[in-house]
Amino acid sequence: MAATRNFISLLQRRCIQTSAASLCSNSSPLSTNSSSSLSSSSSFTVKFLVNSCGLPLKSALSVSKKFQIHEKELHKSLSVLEFLKAHDFNETQIGRLIEKWPRVLLCRVESTLKLKFDFLTQNGFSGQILPQLIVLVPAILNRKVDSCIKPCFEFLKSFLDNNEKLLAAIKRYPWYFTFNFNSALKPNTVFLIKEGVPHDRVAKLILMYPRTLQMKPDRMVRVVNSVKNLGLEPKAPVFVHALRVMIGMSESTWKRKIEYMKSLGWTEDEVLLTFKRNPDILACSEDKIGRAMDFFVNTVRLGSQTVVANPVLLQYSIDKRVRPRYNVLKVLESKNLIEVNQRVFWLLTTRSEMKFRENYVARYADKVPGLLEIYRGTVEAKKIDT
Repeated sequence: MAATRNFISLLQRRCIQTSAASLCSNSSPLSTNSSSSLSSSSSFTVKFLVNSCGLPLKSALSVSKKFQIHEKELHKSLSVLEFLKAHDFNETQIGRLIEKWPRVLLCRVESTLKLKFDFLTQNGFSGQILPQLIVLVPAILNRKVDSCIKPCFEFLKSFLDNNEKLLAAIKRYPWYFTFNFNSALKPNTVFLIKEGVPHDRVAKLILMYPRTLQMKPDRMVRVVNSVKNLGLEPKAPVFVHALRVMIGMSESTWKRKIEYMKSLGWTEDEVLLTFKRNPDILACSEDKIGRAMDFFVNTVRLGSQTVVANPVLLQYSIDKRVRPRYNVLKVLESKNLIEVNQRVFWLLTTRSEMKFRENYVARYADKVPGLLEIYRGTVEAKKIDT
């Protein structure tokens, strides 16, 4: 039995020596100048990264500046590569993982990698989902299963009622696994539930807007109180949207945006009423709001109060959605094919693209040559309006 173990050990040493020799062979893409400018350990690392891991030379040189592999550790790195390949990592994914976190090559397979991979695969991260997750957030491999990954997974599962939603949340925001969820995620969700936010709306934040829940708990408390002071109740469907928008900007930005809208003709009460009805309006940049107000008031000739009364107009892209439609309608009006009235803004915004194309582009394309080009923005309306 001892003789057999000695024989296996001898084979392993010879395998490693053979691998090391192949790394140092003349087939390496390293030039003589590049090789001579590197230390022996750096040169060995670069050759291993290029020949065994598939990294481009430039990437390998960059990685070697902050990470070294020594011949005595080669068996560990080779084991890691075999383990990753066994879990459906392709060469590109292995290369990207090493570029992001080269120390993965020094991980112990059994005591470090296998524990985490087993937990993830047992909980639905199978096939290509697993390598995609690991490559996106390599730091997950540096977290302990029992004290970090598993508690976070189970906490999320308590809010998301099926594995499909759970996997969607983690794929959308895989950094859930890399934060200490006891420092932000857990206290924030517990606080929102205590304040009266329904369980399913907290779940929506977890699934769709995870960054909202990563704020420091004291800031979460301040913003929740601010939203409540505006007259919004935590049970109201719009509450979590108002919370999301307000928590995404500093107090100074919030005040500046209100002052900016006042400079465009809004009163502060109108701004706050708009925010309570449609919080995402305040999430728009000042440039977007200003350009929209200018277009609707000075080009479409809507009264500013019409825009104030219909603030959803500010959310639409002027260049991609509103202006092309407006140009089409004005050409059709100039040809006496349609009559444009003050309700034109609904045609500019709310009608779906398919319906607008059917009713105002395809329908009149034969009567107005070039109408499709106007709609696409490749021809100016004035060139056809003759």
